[in-house]
Amino acid sequence: MGLTLAIIITTIILINAGLWIFLMPWYVDKKISRFQNELVDKHYAEVETMYRKMRGWRHDYHNHIQVLKAHMEFSRYDEAKQYLDMLNDDLTTVDTVIKTGNVMVDAILNSKLTMIKEKGIHVDATAIVPQDVPFSGIDLSVLIGNLLDNAMEACMQIVNKDESFIRIYIDIVKKQLYISVTNSMNGRAKRRGLQYLSTKVGLHGFGLIRIDRIASKYGGFINRQNEEGVFATEVMLPLLLDNMK
Repeated sequence: MGLTLAIIITTIILINAGLWIFLMPWYVDKKISRFQNELVDKHYAEVETMYRKMRGWRHDYHNHIQVLKAHMEFSRYDEAKQYLDMLNDDLTTVDTVIKTGNVMVDAILNSKLTMIKEKGIHVDATAIVPQDVPFSGIDLSVLIGNLLDNAMEACMQIVNKDESFIRIYIDIVKKQLYISVTNSMNGRAKRRGLQYLSTKVGLHGFGLIRIDRIASKYGGFINRQNEEGVFATEVMLPLLLDNMK
């Protein structure tokens, strides 16, 4: 009786272990797929908000001109200056701050840069991307969006906002699209073996996994470096189709 019970328990454990081994990849893929869809929707909403502001500003352009002309006609120069200062502050929230040459990258970068500046994070961005690249626009958007979301998350945990910064550099290097994001952070990033762990509550590192998978999909390379107070990620994606997996 004791031996039979032991066999039954062992069988149940083996069945559960087998189910876990076979179902776990499916579960992770499903969670990552849902995460990507939510992220794409989030990026789309951010970009749509930015362009809605731009359309609104253009719509009001005529009214702004009429107000300024009225101030100038009655020699109200101080009021005109104040109005111009107000328009300048408003325009900085919708201005296209960077043009890479690629519409998809322009959209996601400018959306994220607007958010970064609104959070009071110092940012320096340089980006050049060909219009025609052998990557899915969604993949490129998810990749860059994840990198910048991670950088923002790390910067937001810094108490002294004057010490927070994000540096973005995107260019063509040796026939590859080179993407570099460096950001400030508190202390050092946590690791489990060779894997860096996400600090985002509830996301369980799916963003990091998605970045890795996109890079792997296109035969790319990822290099992550961390030192006290600074984290850097480099992504290299080959532009030649023959080099792709």
